[in-house]
Amino acid sequence: MPLIPSPRLFQVARERRFAVGFFESWDIASTQGVIDAAEEAEAPVIIGFNGDFMSGDERVAGERVQLYGALGRAAAETARVPCGLIFNECPKDQWVRTAVDAGFNIVMPADPNASRVDYQRRVMALTAYAHAKGVAVEAGLEELPCGASGTVIGEPRETDVQQAVEFVRNTGVDLLGVSVGNVHIRLAGEQALNLDRLGALAMAVKAGLVLHGGTGIPLADLRQAVALGVVKVNFGTYIKQAWLKVAREALAQDVSNPHRLLGMGGPEDLLVRGRKAVKEAVLARLESLGCMGMARQFGQ
Repeated sequence: MPLIPSPRLFQVARERRFAVGFFESWDIASTQGVIDAAEEAEAPVIIGFNGDFMSGDERVAGERVQLYGALGRAAAETARVPCGLIFNECPKDQWVRTAVDAGFNIVMPADPNASRVDYQRRVMALTAYAHAKGVAVEAGLEELPCGASGTVIGEPRETDVQQAVEFVRNTGVDLLGVSVGNVHIRLAGEQALNLDRLGALAMAVKAGLVLHGGTGIPLADLRQAVALGVVKVNFGTYIKQAWLKVAREALAQDVSNPHRLLGMGGPEDLLVRGRKAVKEAVLARLESLGCMGMARQFGQ
């Protein structure tokens, strides 16, 4: 199917009370694993890539945003379910503009080092640029605590309802990532959400609400968050952990022919194993989002 326009994707999600999962990919095999799961579950899905990682100064090989945009569009057009395509969490405005021009239909500028005034100004400009080309914009007001070190670091500042209302009104963003107890890159364990705060935000904010850090959110809380009106949930850490587990197992095999490990597509193939692991990880989360079977709501 062609990429689904973001307003329609999230309008249907709101009306039918489900959330669309963004399951972060990093290559063609992981992208296919996400779509494999969505097709099996007949669920709309968001595919895409991490703009912060791709644009990072420490990256040892430069990336071509246009290549990832073409990959994502081709994946969506060959999928049997509705797909959105996001360039997620990028602190560099020119990269965000390039992603808009490269065919992503959702972009997210995110710069935790910017002041609130500066961030709002930049988001306003990027939203105007993106909307002129039919691309939706997601933003977020608070930097989430981070668990990448194995310990959750950072002061958990929950999203203020009035500040969220004003930010959405001033910038015109389509989606707002909120902080209500969720944690970025949580490697183990779970943390409950502040559902009262989330409910207040859902009542007041016109933009669709997004939960980042889906890996560490209890499934029961995910279901309640969706019932309150969350329309998008992000998963990244959990997907890569599943892929790495089977990759290590594949590399431990006593296989001398490199083609059997890479490219032939048999049971020993590292990429096939990883793709299947991504598929199973995605399937395990779709039910909690209430989106299984909802691809039928979009027709053909």
